[in-house]
Amino acid sequence: MKTYLKVIFNSEGTKPSEVVERLRSLGFTLIKGEHDMVYEWPDSATAEDAIWFADKIQATLQGFRVYFELETE
Repeated sequence: MKTYLKVIFNSEGTKPSEVVERLRSLGFTLIKGEHDMVYEWPDSATAEDAIWFADKIQATLQGFRVYFELETE
């Protein structure tokens, strides 16, 4: 299972480099293409784990003035 992340930055928000470092601390990796980053789950991950992780991402980015979109497959 993989969770893909797309981030939309705001000119009044946190610097993109700081946002990326914060997301890397959660285990995300930068990628090229339609999405900006990916998190690769262990084989035992569940859909409930993905929801828990989405909550963690939201808490991590709170106050940064960025929008994010997740896709888990």
